[in-house]
Amino acid sequence: MIKTFDKYFIKLFFKKILLLTVIFFSLTFILTLFEEITFFGESNSEAHLPFLITFFNVPSTLLEIFPFIVLISTQLFFVEIIKRKENELIKINSLDNFYLIKLLTICSFIFGLIIITLYYPISSKLKFFYFDIKNIYSEDGKYLKHYSGNGLWIKDEIDDEIYIINASYNNKDKFLKNIFINKFDKNFNLIESISSQRVDITSNQWLIEKPTIFKENKQIQLNENIILSSHFNFDKINKSFRDLNSLNLFELFDLKRENELLGYSSQDVDLHFLQIITLPIYLGIMVIISAIIMLNIKRDKPYIFHVLLGILLSVIIYYINNIFNVFGLTNKIPIYLSVFFPIIFLSIISTIGLIRVNEK
Repeated sequence: MIKTFDKYFIKLFFKKILLLTVIFFSLTFILTLFEEITFFGESNSEAHLPFLITFFNVPSTLLEIFPFIVLISTQLFFVEIIKRKENELIKINSLDNFYLIKLLTICSFIFGLIIITLYYPISSKLKFFYFDIKNIYSEDGKYLKHYSGNGLWIKDEIDDEIYIINASYNNKDKFLKNIFINKFDKNFNLIESISSQRVDITSNQWLIEKPTIFKENKQIQLNENIILSSHFNFDKINKSFRDLNSLNLFELFDLKRENELLGYSSQDVDLHFLQIITLPIYLGIMVIISAIIMLNIKRDKPYIFHVLLGILLSVIIYYINNIFNVFGLTNKIPIYLSVFFPIIFLSIISTIGLIRVNEK
């Protein structure tokens, strides 16, 4: 009889997760689609392209929403079994509330493992395709390469002139160092090369300090600074490197090792990696918190009350996580603590709630 209960409750729980996933996927798809249609509005792209890249982008966005999908799914699960009085069957078979919570927590943990091993690699690959296509159709037609063993590489186009830029870069420093710029015409004929020890990239007007210009087999050393207009600045370059959703776990390892070799900070990589691998634990905690609330509120509350309560909890937990993430990235607290402290805090609350629920 217990195994039959297990199958029924597991099926019902995953049914709720699937329903909420479809709903959130659809909402995210629609909202993202409007943004992509606006982006492609002035280009000569094919009509289906906004729909395609929206499809590529939504899975990675959905990844961040899964904890809250699980939380609300748990609420809907309890609403249904309480409404049908199926929770009474648990008591009849000499089982307690802890049995049901434990079952759902195990299911959510397994669901988290599936996300890490199957869903995340697929979503990261789709995100990579998203950025690849988006760069091609960007208004400025630019390509920003990632870090390599030779530093930072940028391709920029300004007034029918193409710039290939190589430099050393630290994502905490608003300067490019040891920069070398090759300027070509639209047919890729070399016009001139510019070399400098340091360039201020705070704005789109790059300040090149005392450059050396190589042109027509001549070398000219300037004692004054010159200005170079660019489509890139510190914020845009840094933002391009921060979206790690396009990298799978192995690529995150490679990026971290590469950053360490080049002397770059890997805090954002560490944070993203920890958030991914702790997802099963996080989902389990969401189930416990949701179950505790559902088993402690009055049963005559309207259906919409539970949904709004779930959304409110999701928002609160989301901002708590974001605050600690910022603390970690700004070195206020260690990066590991910024991930694990919210988990530990929520675990303590869950444990206290479980004791009360089991006493009922």
